Amino acid sequence: MEIYWYLIIAVVIAIFFILDGYDFGVGIIHLFFAEKEKDKEIIAKAAGLFWDSNEVWLVAGGGMLFMAFPTLYSSAFSGFYLPLIIVLWLIVFRAIGLEFRGQFSYNIWTAFWDKAFGVSSLLLALFFGIALGNVVRGVNLGGVENGVSLFESHYFFLPLWNSSFSPLSESPGVIDWFTIIIGFISVVTLAIHGATWIILKTNASINNRLKSVIFKLNIVLLILTIFSLIVWEIVKPNSLNNFMDKPYLVIFPIIYFVGLFGLFFIKKLKKDIYAFVFSTLVILGGITSSLASLFPVVLPSTNNINESLTIYNTATSNYGLSVAIGWSIIGLILLFIYFIVQKRILAGKIDDMDYGNH
Repeated sequence: MEIYWYLIIAVVIAIFFILDGYDFGVGIIHLFFAEKEKDKEIIAKAAGLFWDSNEVWLVAGGGMLFMAFPTLYSSAFSGFYLPLIIVLWLIVFRAIGLEFRGQFSYNIWTAFWDKAFGVSSLLLALFFGIALGNVVRGVNLGGVENGVSLFESHYFFLPLWNSSFSPLSESPGVIDWFTIIIGFISVVTLAIHGATWIILKTNASINNRLKSVIFKLNIVLLILTIFSLIVWEIVKPNSLNNFMDKPYLVIFPIIYFVGLFGLFFIKKLKKDIYAFVFSTLVILGGITSSLASLFPVVLPSTNNINESLTIYNTATSNYGLSVAIGWSIIGLILLFIYFIVQKRILAGKIDDMDYGNH
């Protein structure tokens, strides 16, 4: 039962990062590469028409986590309180930027909200990557100091950073040199994903230029990926043991690298959808590879006093899990219907669709 819920939540979270991930990436592209006002309007629409439905998946994932793994939910939401509040405000400003930019046709007005949209998208991509870095690195469960737990074994609280800025510290912060590396990978990955979405859904004048941008960013992503694997072994030795013990898990890194190497042919791909599929594979492969490397652990402990949180010691009762299955099926059916209807309504290029003046 625990494995079922783990897989369902993992799928929902992966879908969120694939869908809302291109929104974040669109914001990054909008911030750095959109120069003409016409391009800015079109690119903003490429995110604005979809962002609210995409974020439903985050709500669904959070609800399922609370329902199936309440101990993990309470631990993570209290321990990561500071970055979660920052993420909440960034989501608000990104949405406001999209909704407000077209309300008045004053340059100073649109310029301000364009920056709000772009900067908040960039920081969201960075913080979600940092969050993944914290999960694979682990946290100081129980707040252990000098061999003594200050909290209950499944609780923790992280400052934004500590004085050493090191992931090897007894009490690491949210931001250190390792999580920053994962954050940079997230920013580059989602920028690529957003660029492939813009090419797929718009006729923006910068689309051909974006193909060159994707190619260059892909080189950066490959270098960062190799570098992160090396430092990951330093920060968390034997972090790849799961792939050796269970060889079938190698399918997830293969998915990642198929997407990564496929993007190197961005200029030769005959259909725009192919590039978007490859960037989707990069995100899907990256998330699933990270989860597979930890399974069944969901939040590692950096100390030897308190055991890591797993899908087994954080799950609710079997009765609760079984009762929740019915509601989850109903919710997922409604979610997929909503998703399909919205995508059908907004199928094809969105250049001439109305958004931003309502």
